[in-house]
Amino acid sequence: MTSVISAQNLSLTFETNDGPVHALSEVTLDIAKGDFVSFIGPSGCGKTTFLRVMADLEQPTGGTVTVNGVSPGAARLARSYGYVFQAAGLYPWRTIAGNIRLPLEIMGYSRADQMQRVAKVLDLVDLNGFEKKFPWQLSGGMQQRASIARALAFDADILLMDEPFGALDEIVRDHLNEQLLQLWAKTQKTIAFVTHSIPEAVYLSTHIVVMSPRPGRVTDVITSPLPRERPLEIRDTPEFLSIAHRVREGLRAGHSYD
Repeated sequence: MTSVISAQNLSLTFETNDGPVHALSEVTLDIAKGDFVSFIGPSGCGKTTFLRVMADLEQPTGGTVTVNGVSPGAARLARSYGYVFQAAGLYPWRTIAGNIRLPLEIMGYSRADQMQRVAKVLDLVDLNGFEKKFPWQLSGGMQQRASIARALAFDADILLMDEPFGALDEIVRDHLNEQLLQLWAKTQKTIAFVTHSIPEAVYLSTHIVVMSPRPGRVTDVITSPLPRERPLEIRDTPEFLSIAHRVREGLRAGHSYD
């Protein structure tokens, strides 16, 4: 399999007034094309920082990272990825279609192409009929789906998702997890996904990256044996519970570095 994201001995230290903060330490990881990779670990372990390095939003202080074989900066200019933040981040004065259209406007797509792409991604995230609504007229879950649609609008091969469902209640989160798996199956994107939820990581992923407390290190990479088609009921199976147990043990073992 082709590696689309590759980190080699990646480290990042933030310089602060209180001294250096070692966010990532010697992280080596490869993400293959079409994989769904979840990052899980305690708060402050560098999960989001790692995602931000991939997106050229943070600069590493050691090691290397490539996205589609080039630097994150070059990948950003090539529009290789879409980024979904923890909060939906929709502009309240723009309609849902207007929010999704925004990156297309910035990138200079024609009006006709914008309309076609907006219609396509609204269909992908099951928001047909809501294009003229404003964000405040939608539930939190629907706002996040709109945010995902915006990230998909310019059809990047890679989707970087920073705990997009963390603030939602469990019922909505389950539904969006199911929808995200369906979206992944339809689009064949490579997805890097940050979460604090063990069941969410196990349910969604082809690979689960377990990280230690700061400085963030990779303590385990679990390849899931689960089939790609996963009804929610799969979470009650022995195979699912076995993976969840390994993740939990990995998180517990990571704390022994303190």
